[in-house]
Order: sequence, then structure tokens, then C-alpha cells
Amino acid sequence: MLKDCRTVWANCLRVIKANIGEQSFKTWFQPIVPVQLHNNVLIIQVPSQFFYEWLEEHYVNELKKAIYQELGPDGRLEYSIVVDQGNAQTKPRTLNLPTSRKATGPAPVATPAAALADGPMSSSARNVAAAAAAPAPQATLRNPFEASKGIDRNYLHSQLNHSYTFENYIEGDCNRLSRSAGLAVANKPGTTSFNPLMIYGGVGLGKTHLVQAIGNHIKATNADKFVLYVSAEKFTNQFIESLRSNAVQDFANFYLLVDILILDDVQFLSGKDKTQEMFFHIFNHLHQAGKQIVMTSDRPPRDLIGLEDRLLSRFKWGLTADLQSPDFETRMAIIQNKMQQDGIDIPPQVVEYLAHSVNTNVRELEGVLISLVAQSSLNRREIDLEMAKQALRHIIEEVEAEVNIDYIQKTCAEYFGVPLDLLKAKTRKKEVVTARQVAMYFVKEHTTHSLKSIGHHFGGRDHTTVIHSVQTVSDLIDSDKSFRSTIQELRKKFAGK
Repeated sequence: MLKDCRTVWANCLRVIKANIGEQSFKTWFQPIVPVQLHNNVLIIQVPSQFFYEWLEEHYVNELKKAIYQELGPDGRLEYSIVVDQGNAQTKPRTLNLPTSRKATGPAPVATPAAALADGPMSSSARNVAAAAAAPAPQATLRNPFEASKGIDRNYLHSQLNHSYTFENYIEGDCNRLSRSAGLAVANKPGTTSFNPLMIYGGVGLGKTHLVQAIGNHIKATNADKFVLYVSAEKFTNQFIESLRSNAVQDFANFYLLVDILILDDVQFLSGKDKTQEMFFHIFNHLHQAGKQIVMTSDRPPRDLIGLEDRLLSRFKWGLTADLQSPDFETRMAIIQNKMQQDGIDIPPQVVEYLAHSVNTNVRELEGVLISLVAQSSLNRREIDLEMAKQALRHIIEEVEAEVNIDYIQKTCAEYFGVPLDLLKAKTRKKEVVTARQVAMYFVKEHTTHSLKSIGHHFGGRDHTTVIHSVQTVSDLIDSDKSFRSTIQELRKKFAGK
């Protein structure tokens, strides 16, 4: 009987899933697509070279075991790696590689001169090419950075904030891929396939923290490496100043000394053609020399407007990973970590209140914590829930005015005549179960809480329990006229809130 690649891969996934954690399975195996099965060789498509290297480093044994069980001792696995996502006019470009490939150095790229083979070499290309060919600059080379007072000497030239580390960067579902990629780069700068590493996401989600953590880790483990953190705006201003003072050669010389270049907010290069050209040639030289490049942006490369296509194409050479808004559990962990760092102990209910109230980004959450601690210190008062609500009334959205979990639980408990605390207890009494399921149904309908978060507020129940409760209520609304009337009455209460 002939086997289909999809069937074979589905059977392989069952073997793999039994041997690894659920989250790891979702992250690293669900995105894989089976492509072809020919002569006992199964080809699977992975989203990037980073995926390929991660699988080969961490899960090669599980893959080999699954292939052996499905295809026998002659079975083999090959990867089809997406190296360019393409667009509406061009198909995605892929690269096929066998399993268990030995690591190699970074792929060669065009030199600055060759990159402009279609026309005369620009002044930026000449400056970078001349700097690359020149002897190593002496210590008297002018640093385009102004020395800042009060900065640790070890971090003076790198412009890093040494308080940004992986240890105090809280990991969650919202940032797991980006953090894993960042740590891999920090451990082996310039030698992995995710070079450049592009981290993108909205304001206040931790991009700067993550990329500076990469720089600090490299500084701590590779003292001989020159790590440089610079914002795109500062890079632009330095370049403009070098043009004004006729010191472009010094500017190029300085950046060619860098071993790890971290460029923050690359979207601010938009529309600055000369600066983009200089960065393009610096990028080419550093990449060709095996130096690591890390960038951040507020959007993925495909959505960046005002940047040259040749620059955008280079951003796609490595890995692009996103940061999302932290979920409820991650926000709670961030609050607890921050308070622990500051030596402050706050009650769990205050942590929950803050995590519920500030659900936009980490920066706003940290601002709220600073305000709360300041109020506590000025008023010489221990932090409690009432104090938190009063102190933050004008900073965070007043959740008491909304239909929130507490209000829904209280209303449902009163309507069904059961004690409020039983909604969170383990009891299976029919009247309590009904009240609990109805409350979960309305929390799902009226709030933005995740299923996991809803379960947490009903006695730490699993998200599958929440799904079952919501489905049960929905089915009863359709089949039971009396129950439908009950839901309509409760819905009026919430509508009038």
C-alpha cells in the first residue's frame, strides 16, 4: 500500500507528541508542512533556517525515531526551508537540506563593490570599502558616541544598560520564540543562521530589553567582542554629523570595528536614502565578516515603508520573530518579578487586580507599579487592594465600572442562590455547577480574558473545563426554553451595568 506524505507525517507527529511537552510540540512541530514522500525520503517544509537548526539541535532524536517507526531503517528526512516568503508576484523561495547537517559558517554575501555592479560605486560604498581595506584603526580613532557620565566603564563603548538581562526578562507564550532566538544568538554570535535577527512588535513590549539582554550576555561571556547598541535615530544623526564635518571615513571605520551591532527601531531609517545606503554597505561588510547583526522594528520587514528593497531583502536573510502583548499569566509574573527586585511584598489579589487592569504593554504596567510604590511610600501605608484602586484611579481604566469577572460571579451566585465562594470550589452539586457554567459563559462573552485566565478565576480550572461550560450553556439555550429565559434575564442585568 502506497503511503501519502501527509499520512506519514501525521503518524510521525503522534510519535513525537508522546515524547515532548505540549508547548514545545505546538511551537516547533505544528507549523511544519509535509511536502513530498519519494523513495522513502520524507520532505517537510519549515518556516525558516532557525526552525531547521533548532529542530536539528534539540529534536533530531525524536525525528529519527518517528521516521524509523514509519518508514523503516531506510527512511530518511529532508527539510525544505523557506528562505524568502515571496509576495503576490513571486513564489516563496526554499532551500532543501538533509537532516543532521553539520553547522557551517555564515553564507557569503556580495561585497560592497559587487553589490553595486549595476552602476558606479557610491561614496558610501567607497568609504566602507576603504575602511575595510585599511589597517585596523588605532585607539585614537574618534568614537562617534559621546561618553556618558556615571556609566560602568565596561559598558561605555557598547552603550548598553546592564540592568537588561535574560534573567529579568519574563518568558511567556507572547515572547517565547523571540527569547529563544535571542539566547541562541547571545550564546553563538555570528555563527548561527539567524543573522540578522529581527525582533518586531508594538510599543512597550520589551524589544529593547531583549536585544540589550543579548548584548549584555555576549559582553559577559565574550569579553573580547565589541558589542554596540545604537538607535536608528542616533545612527542617522551620527552619519549626518560625519557628513557635515567631512569625517565619513571615521564613521565607517568605527562601525567596521563592531563585532555585534544592535540597531534599535530600524523603521526610523525610512525615507533617509543616504543613511540607508551607508547602513546597507556596513551591513554587507559585517555580515560577510561573520559579525552578528540584531535589529528591532515596530512592524515586520514586509510592512516597512520607505526602506530600499535591497535592504529589506537582507533583513529576511536570518530570522524575523515577533513580540505580542503579554497574556494575563505573563503580566502577573512580570509584576511579581518587578516587586521582588524592588524588595516589595504585595498581596496576590493586588497582583491580580493590576494584571487585569493593565493589559496593553509592559512599559505601561511598569509605570503603574512605580506609581503604586510611590503612593505607598509617601502615604506610609502598606499596599492593599483598596489602596491600589484609590492610588491608580486616574492611571488605569476603572475596572469596577465594567462588567468584570467579580461582578459576573457575584450576580450569578445571587441569581441562583448559591454562596459565591462555591463557584471557585470543587463541589459538583448541580445548582452550583449550573451557576458556575453560566458565570463562565458570561465572562467569555463580556470580557477579553483568555480561557486559561477564566479557569484561573474559577478555582484554577483547566481551559478545557471553560470550553465545556460555554458549550453546555450554548446548547441549553438552544434546547431549553426555560433556561433560555434565565440567560435573557441575566443578560439584561449585565447590559444595564
